[in-house]
Amino acid sequence: MNRFYVVLGILAVVLGLMVFVLLRDGGGGGASLAAAGPPPTATDDGFRGYTLGDSAAKVEITEYSDFECPFCARFATIQMPTIREQLINTGKVRWRYREFPIPGHQYGRFAAHAAQCAGEQGKFWEMHDQLFFNHSWAQTGRDPSKLFRTFATAAGLDLTRYDECMKSGRYAARIEFSRQEGLSVLVDGTPTFYVNGKKFTGPSATSDVFKAIADSIIASTPRRR
Repeated sequence: MNRFYVVLGILAVVLGLMVFVLLRDGGGGGASLAAAGPPPTATDDGFRGYTLGDSAAKVEITEYSDFECPFCARFATIQMPTIREQLINTGKVRWRYREFPIPGHQYGRFAAHAAQCAGEQGKFWEMHDQLFFNHSWAQTGRDPSKLFRTFATAAGLDLTRYDECMKSGRYAARIEFSRQEGLSVLVDGTPTFYVNGKKFTGPSATSDVFKAIADSIIASTPRRR
């Protein structure tokens, strides 16, 4: 009987060490702080999302999105490249990205924080693409800390600054404010879009649909003399 408890104690120590190593190697200190859930308060720091396109564009589309959401990834990888080419790069549309992490997504907030830390270095959209175009991380349920560091490298980030930012969790309150803002304008899923402040309720959000909407708005807007 004593031998049994000795073996049991050894197993407990070994398992404890294994958990410690996994957390350490997976970047658990930084990841846990940034992805632990909503912060005590939501902070309005005046930030209203990263944008693409001409600030003078007649059409502004705001997207509320979650990096862990498969539908968001599908939109970002299939529709967004054409939208950038046909609408954003041509000056027709200004695109605004807002964070809306779904509560049930384990690493949605962590991914949002990674993108915000990239934005701190002027690389938000590069990290946005890394997170969405390499979306298999969202299906594994595993801590993506180390993988996100490879994304950060691919996006051209200074890893020392990125690591410090992730460890600090300093954008958690900003992300929560964005989520609460989404709730206040009746975001009920991701991705959700607003065209010049009006919620898009069409059957499908495609590049062709947004082009038709943008062209219609532009055509009906009086030209400045």
